[in-house]
Amino acid sequence: MKTSKRLLQTSALTLSLLACSVMAAVSPDEAAQLGASLTPLGGEKAGNADGSIPEWTGGLPVDAGSVDGKGFLSDPFASEQPLFTITAANADQYKDKLSAGQLAMLKRYSDSYKIPVYPTHRSAAVPDEIYAAAKRSALNTTSVDGGNGLQNFSDSHYYAFPIPKSGVEVVWNHITRYRGGNVKRHITQATPQTNGSYSLVKFEDEIAFPADMPDVDSEKTSNILLYFKQRVTAPSRLAGNVLLVHETIDQVKEPRLAWIYNAGQRRVRRAPQVAYDGPGTASDGMRTADNFDLFSGAPDRYEWKLVGKKEMYIPYNSYKLDSPSLKYDDVLKAGHINQDLTRYELHRVWEVEATLKSGERHIYAKRHMYFDEDSWQLALIDHYDGRGQLWRVAEGHAQQYYDHKMTGYTLEALYDIVAGRYLALGMKNEEKISYEFGFKASAAEYTPAALRNAGVR
Repeated sequence: MKTSKRLLQTSALTLSLLACSVMAAVSPDEAAQLGASLTPLGGEKAGNADGSIPEWTGGLPVDAGSVDGKGFLSDPFASEQPLFTITAANADQYKDKLSAGQLAMLKRYSDSYKIPVYPTHRSAAVPDEIYAAAKRSALNTTSVDGGNGLQNFSDSHYYAFPIPKSGVEVVWNHITRYRGGNVKRHITQATPQTNGSYSLVKFEDEIAFPADMPDVDSEKTSNILLYFKQRVTAPSRLAGNVLLVHETIDQVKEPRLAWIYNAGQRRVRRAPQVAYDGPGTASDGMRTADNFDLFSGAPDRYEWKLVGKKEMYIPYNSYKLDSPSLKYDDVLKAGHINQDLTRYELHRVWEVEATLKSGERHIYAKRHMYFDEDSWQLALIDHYDGRGQLWRVAEGHAQQYYDHKMTGYTLEALYDIVAGRYLALGMKNEEKISYEFGFKASAAEYTPAALRNAGVR
């Protein structure tokens, strides 16, 4: 009898622990809001009360503009002028819709940093099959280990929690957002000095997904979110170095796998430092590994607080900044990028506060993050050091790649407001080609053994 009682108590405890560690998916009634009162990805379909944020009506169509021979998109809003411009002089008037980082940038660079605000266009859209995948996620995907991993996600692949209930679920939506399928991009990075001088580092990036590969073993890749390969093409001293990442869904259960091929040594080595606050590739110490894509990697070192929703002026529809008629000298200036080329709009964002857990290590003790409600892509992050001082400010200048129904970054800027330097990543204005969507990828190309061939100069 005592044994039976102990078994019942143990079973009850086990169920209780499971309930704490596994967060349930939403109900069918809640999921039915997707495409009704909510957009198919979970944003509020309605506009705001005064109309400054319009209703979402499907995003930009695939023929919203022209596409040149290099893949660059024309600006569908080229004729528009700013409604107003926020400067250090009038920042107090708009501070409720700005982040602490934006206010700090306006103060530090009072003569040059400004925020030109344009009419709001809710341009985000993805293919219909991705909307269907998001709904499957809403009905089936759960988080485990306190939100550090996903369960029942492999059949949907995108937007793990389109109706989020916690801060970490919002983060997962950014991590699992649609990126246009298998895609290659030719991009440039710079880390200007305080006087504006800079050197360029050029990359060829590839992102490929197991679901879009014909030769993948689905059982072996069940915990793989994506494959990432990055080859340095310039300067010559770094050319031929290649980074390979197997990004896992549950990085606590199975940490991110990374390897680096060093062209000078002609050796492939494991690269456990490509995670958390390990140094970003050729970034001159100006970003961490998890600063890539504004935030990437495992969420396990932070507590994630969902603050709620608010309206903010965020970088959006940044077609002017992506123009192939520009030179990198036009974009890169002392202190920050050329704000005359930027565009900000009023959008609703999800606000999430990340606080470093007790006993964990990271150079950022706190991150204040703002996610665009329509695309789930991060727009702004304020980074704080261990003393609670605002240190780095990230801005994700976004555009809708309307010809492929995907929202992506035009440029990622990470400003060190203490040192007066910054990093700009993702520029492609002077490159021979922009994004290459839908390339055929093979699992055999994303193995450590294949790295040596990828690094041939």
